[in-house]
Amino acid sequence: MIQDFFYLLIHCYAIFAGIFSITYILFYVFLAIMSYLAIIRHVKYQRYLEEEVLLRSNHILGVSIVAPAFNEGVNIVYNVKSLLSLTYPKYEIIIVNDGSSDDTLEKLITEFELVKFDFYYQEKIPTQPVRGHYRSKNPVYSKLLVVDKINGKSKADASNAGINSSQYPLFLCTDVDCILKRDTILKLAKPFMESTTRVIASGAGIRISNSCDVKEGFLLKVHYPKEWYPRFQELEYVRSFLFGRMAWSQINGLLLVSGGLGMFDKDIVVKAGGYWHQSLGEDMELVTRMRQYMHDTNQEFLIKYIPESLCWTEVPSTRKIFLRQRIRWARGLIQTLYLHRKMFLNPKYGRTGFLVLPFFFSFEFLVPIIELIGVIILIASFILNIINYQYLFIVSLLVYLFYLSITIISILIDETLYRTYSSYKELLTMIAMAAIEPFVYHPVNVYASLKGYWYFFGKKEQKWGVMVRKGFDQPNKK
Repeated sequence: MIQDFFYLLIHCYAIFAGIFSITYILFYVFLAIMSYLAIIRHVKYQRYLEEEVLLRSNHILGVSIVAPAFNEGVNIVYNVKSLLSLTYPKYEIIIVNDGSSDDTLEKLITEFELVKFDFYYQEKIPTQPVRGHYRSKNPVYSKLLVVDKINGKSKADASNAGINSSQYPLFLCTDVDCILKRDTILKLAKPFMESTTRVIASGAGIRISNSCDVKEGFLLKVHYPKEWYPRFQELEYVRSFLFGRMAWSQINGLLLVSGGLGMFDKDIVVKAGGYWHQSLGEDMELVTRMRQYMHDTNQEFLIKYIPESLCWTEVPSTRKIFLRQRIRWARGLIQTLYLHRKMFLNPKYGRTGFLVLPFFFSFEFLVPIIELIGVIILIASFILNIINYQYLFIVSLLVYLFYLSITIISILIDETLYRTYSSYKELLTMIAMAAIEPFVYHPVNVYASLKGYWYFFGKKEQKWGVMVRKGFDQPNKK
């Protein structure tokens, strides 16, 4: 009797898993086509529009770079100098000292000759109290503004204080440890100035700086990461940024503009309420809320993605820090989906309600749960000796080969367009890592997602935590 029940259960799950897998594969084939078309369009369009024309224009939009800093005293000076070296005629840098307990503010004051001054501060977005604003006495650092505030226990609160202090219509949100290409501002601001439809946000590729040669905040040479966890994350970044987000941009369905590198229309962000300080995925939640605002006010909009690597950042290199980050991301995902559940399948919200949110619910949120159920059923099948080995092998092989194809295509597109790596050995190593990723790295990700869901539904408090950074490899001195 029990065996018959389990046989029926396994049979039903096999049918469901088969239909789900086919749907998943077909949707990603569609995304692959969209991504290819978007990349070709971007490459061709670049040839006909000279960026120098925009740089010399009298109507170029001003950009405020907002970079929260908490206990960044070790590298803060180099980071700010790197931001000051960006090539754009009309921008400012806003460093938000979020109640640091180290010497972050003191180093900024000393190095850049800062003095406290009276600043007309409008709190359009509520934040923790701001203690003061600092400008440099040296005209060389006239673009720099430092905001000192009480710690808000989240990047969102610090970012909102920076937005309140900004003077320009666009702002670029980044992290002080990020290394930006010199033309990053122009690349991200370009869609706002070109499009006839209002662009409310733009993003671009982020790469991993672990093992790269960096000197005083400047990237000298890109290397493939030496450590295992950063290597697997490099694969993720190439696949998700170049492949997934480029496709969503093509159909105006982007739901996530990375908090490490995203440019936004300040007016829309303020009207939407700014970053939500209680969110564990504040970048995704903000974009979702911006989309909701635009639909509610019946305004046409675009969110654009640039298929170029414009930013390098250090990622978790140990299992402990990696799990902490991914658990928070998983909680942020379900938190955002739950908060905006009224948009699901609501005609008022167009493709956001009928395509984007259902996709994230089905193929981002549900997948770890479905995989867990599959493992449980697989173990039960082994115990009861009722497993169909041929079916299991065929389905597993098809899913594996599909995943591997998508990953390798993403790697090759990236290498063909941008020649990121310093040698073919690094490129081949990356492809080899892709072959073992499903067996070594993917299970850790699934575990982190499930734990994040458990914490969310169990209402367990989770803080942002501290990202322990190892620093950069210094180039050999000659």
